[in-house]
Amino acid sequence: MQGVGNDYIFFDCFEEGIYEPEKLARRLSDRHFSVGGDGIILVEKSEVADGRMRMFNADGSEGKMCGNGLRCTGRFLYEQRGIRKDELTVETKSGIKTLSLHWGRGGFSATADMGEAVFCPAEIPVRIEGERAADVPLCVNGKEYRVTCLSFGNPHCVVFCNEFPQNFKEVGRAFETHEVFPEGVNVEFVKIVGADVIAVRVWERGSGETLACGTGACAAAVASMKNGHCRGQEITVRLRGGTLTVRCAGNRAYLTGPAENAFEGEVQID
Repeated sequence: MQGVGNDYIFFDCFEEGIYEPEKLARRLSDRHFSVGGDGIILVEKSEVADGRMRMFNADGSEGKMCGNGLRCTGRFLYEQRGIRKDELTVETKSGIKTLSLHWGRGGFSATADMGEAVFCPAEIPVRIEGERAADVPLCVNGKEYRVTCLSFGNPHCVVFCNEFPQNFKEVGRAFETHEVFPEGVNVEFVKIVGADVIAVRVWERGSGETLACGTGACAAAVASMKNGHCRGQEITVRLRGGTLTVRCAGNRAYLTGPAENAFEGEVQID
């Protein structure tokens, strides 16, 4: 399944679990020798919600939250598990998330309540002094950037720029592994396109450059509001894989976008 190009291999784990999902994620995410994807998602039973989502990045690390994967999980629960409700709850490692499902002429979309952004450096986490890490200098590969750091269940570093870096992979990897981010970081390079419209290019922790990132879109939108680049409550986020909409209510973000089935199949695991 994919949400604006952010693609994951989904497994129905309601009846049977998966042994060593970290290793499976590394193997199956390889686009040259296997199924290919930004990672894998296990959809499991939950005692407190309609289902539980566990997400593993392409490098095998487990993520706490994934906005595009969350919307896809909502559709998976509706169609594959027969939970026919227009509003679903999904248990994640960053709490229970609520999803509203929309069926219309333009196809399927979902709106996820992504919760409130966390700005406290210790909770993100980022090793920067002060109560907030907003519009602060950070030297990466010998160049100084102005960054805003926040968390939507996973750490993000937002960098506003006039043009995306030409050596994007090198810069993205340097940010991810920078010593100020003890758990690594997702990096969003943001260009202001127009009134409440931003273009975002994402380097995702554990997966490298991705066509989209749901929590990254929320981080970029909230950071744009906080830094005075956008003024409206609803922000259009243009990513390489498509467009998402983020509605901001203070520090809280509501993410709307598509979730599509790419294909179904079987894979042989030696």
